[in-house]
Amino acid sequence: MTFKEQIQQGIPDILPQPKPYDAAINHAPKRKEILTAEEKKLALRNALRYFDPKHHSELVPEFSEELEQYGRIYMYRFRPDYKMYARPIDEYPGKSEQAKAIMLMIQNNLDYAVAQHPHELITYGGNGAVFQNWAQYLLTMQYLSEMTDEQTLTMYSGHPMGLFPSHKEAPRVVVTNGMVIPNYSAPDDWEKMNALGVSQYGQMTAGSYMYIGPQGIVHGTTITVLNGFRKIKKNPKGGLFVTSGLGGMSGAQPKAGNIAGCITVCAEVNPKITHIRHSQGWINEVIEDLDALVQRVALAKTNNETVSIAYLGNIVDVWERFDQENMHIDLGSDQTSLHNPWAGGYYPAGISFEEANEMMANQPDLFKEKVQETLRRHAAAINKHTAKGTYFFDYGNAFLLEASRAGADVMAENPALGREFKYPSYVQDIMGPMCFDYGFGPFRWVCTSGKPEDLAKTDAIACAVLEKMIKTSPEEIQQQMQDNIQWIKGAQENKLVVGSQARILYADAEGRTKIAEAFNQAIAKGEIGYVVLGRDHHDVSGTDSPYRETSNIYDGSRFTADMAIHNVIGDSFRGATWVSIHNGGGVGWGEVINGGFGMVLDGSKEASKRLASMLFWDVNNGISRRSWARNEGAIFAIKRAMEVEPLLKVTLPNAVEDHLL
Repeated sequence: MTFKEQIQQGIPDILPQPKPYDAAINHAPKRKEILTAEEKKLALRNALRYFDPKHHSELVPEFSEELEQYGRIYMYRFRPDYKMYARPIDEYPGKSEQAKAIMLMIQNNLDYAVAQHPHELITYGGNGAVFQNWAQYLLTMQYLSEMTDEQTLTMYSGHPMGLFPSHKEAPRVVVTNGMVIPNYSAPDDWEKMNALGVSQYGQMTAGSYMYIGPQGIVHGTTITVLNGFRKIKKNPKGGLFVTSGLGGMSGAQPKAGNIAGCITVCAEVNPKITHIRHSQGWINEVIEDLDALVQRVALAKTNNETVSIAYLGNIVDVWERFDQENMHIDLGSDQTSLHNPWAGGYYPAGISFEEANEMMANQPDLFKEKVQETLRRHAAAINKHTAKGTYFFDYGNAFLLEASRAGADVMAENPALGREFKYPSYVQDIMGPMCFDYGFGPFRWVCTSGKPEDLAKTDAIACAVLEKMIKTSPEEIQQQMQDNIQWIKGAQENKLVVGSQARILYADAEGRTKIAEAFNQAIAKGEIGYVVLGRDHHDVSGTDSPYRETSNIYDGSRFTADMAIHNVIGDSFRGATWVSIHNGGGVGWGEVINGGFGMVLDGSKEASKRLASMLFWDVNNGISRRSWARNEGAIFAIKRAMEVEPLLKVTLPNAVEDHLL
C-alpha cells in the first residue's frame, strides 16, 4: 500500500503482525501498578472497542500483557510501518488543505528526531502525549484524510470522537486533553484515567500538535539566560550556568547557553537522550566523570569559553561537588520534568538509572521517598551556592513546589504577596515583566512545503518586518525588539531545525500580525508554500499557571483560569484552524490550564482577515488580564493597543494610595 492508502485505511480490517519491542528506541518507563483487577478488565474493554469483535480473542492477551508489562495499552502492533516525519503537505491525502496541514503537524510531533518516547506517542516531558494509543492515531489520520472544510473533528484526550458538520470559518479540529472534574486532578487520578484509556496528559504543545522540537523553547531560554546575566550585571562570556534535563523542552538549554555565550553544564541521567542531543548538535561535549567535569569547567572559565557540557549523571552530585571545589556558579536552575516526579520526571541520586526505573514501577512508595530525599539534598546544595552569590531561578518545572512538598528548605522567610519561595520563578523576575506584560511571546511557524529555502525566506521576511518596526517602536520595548532581530538573524547559523522546517520568534501582537500578513502575501505571490502559524502555550494569554506563566500576577487571581478558557474560545471564532485546551502542562496535572492554536495561511484574503482578528485577540486578551492585575508594563501595552485599534476598549485599574489602607 502507498503512504496515502495507509492513511486512508485507518484501523486495518486485517490485523498486522505483532511488532517486536525495539530496545534501541528511547521508551517511556513502566507506569506504576494502579488498577484493580476489575479496572484492568475495564481498560481492556475500552481498548478493544476500537476493533471488530472478530479480533478480540487475539488482541485480549496481547493488550493484557502490555498493561501488565508497561502499565498502559499502547497497541504497539498497530504502529505504522512508514517512516514518521512531517512530509510536504501535498504528500498527504485529503479534501481539505487545512486538514493536511494538521496531519503534517501530528507526524512532526511523533518524528523520532522530535519525540521523546515515539513508540508510546509521547512527545516530551515524560508523559506529554499526542495520543494514548496507536488506534487513536490511525483513526484520527483517517478522519483528517476524509474531512471537508464544512466539518470539524472533535478530539477527547487523544480519542477522535468524530467529524461533525460545521462551516468554513469554524476550526477544523477542537482538542481537549485531561479536562477532568477539578476534584480529580491529583497525580494518581491521571495515572488511573490514563491506564483506563479515558484521559491523557497533553503537556502544552504535544497534545495540540504544535511542538517543533527543542527549538520550540530555545529562544525563550536564550532570552532568559541573557536577561539572567543582565540581572546580575555580568557578561555571559566565561559565566557559568548550571541546570539539568535534556529530555524534551529542557534539551534547549545547552543550545541557548551557546547562543547567549556562556558555559553551560546540564546534567541528565538518561544516556540515550543525552547522546541523541549530542548527535543533534545541541550539546558540545558529554562528560561522565565528576573529576573530569570539574577540570573541564575550570579550563572553560580560564579561557572565557562558550561551551555546553552534558554531565551524564545526577544534577545533585554536580551542585554538591561544585560547592566542595568552591566552583562559582553565576546562574542556576533546573528543568527536569518535576510536574511528573513519580513517573520518570526526576530521578533520585545514589542509584543507577536502570535501578531507579525498576524501583519506580515495582516499589513506587520507596521511589517517592528517594526522590523527596534527593530534592532536599538538591535544595540544600543550591542554598550553599546562593549564599556565595549564585542567582537561582525556578524554571517553571515545579522544582520549588515539589521541593517544598518534600520538606526542603526553599520557603521564603518573609513571603511577599505571591512570593512564597526563597527563589523567584523566571516568569516573576524575567519573562513576565520583561516580555509577557508587553505582549512578547513565542510566536512560531512551520513551512508546509518542507523546503529549507522556504524557511530561509520566512526568516528574511520576519527580519525585514522587525527592522522596519524597531525604527518607530517606543523606548519601553526597544530591548525586546533588538533581541528578537539578533535572534532571527542568527537562526540559520545556529542550526535550530529538528523535524519540520519551523521557526520560533518572540513577538508582540503587532509583530505577529505584520509578519503573518507578510507571509500570506508571499504565499499569494507563489514565493513560498503554505505556512502554519502557532505559538507555545507558554505565552502571554494562553496559560493560567500560578507557579509559572501567571506567577507575576499579584492581585490574588493567580489560581483562576478565566484567561486560558477565554483565549481558546476567542481564538476558535476568530479564525484559528485548530484550537486546544489542556489540564496539565509543564508544572503538572491539576496545576495549570493551558491552550493553544494552529492557523494555516494559504495566501487568501480570508486568511489575511483571520490572522488580523485572531492574533490581535490572542495576545491582547492576556495583556488586558495582566493590566487589570496592575502590572505596569501591561498597562502601558494595553493603552498602546487601544490607540491602534479604536474598537478595543479595556477596563483599566485605578491605583490606591498605600496610606489609605
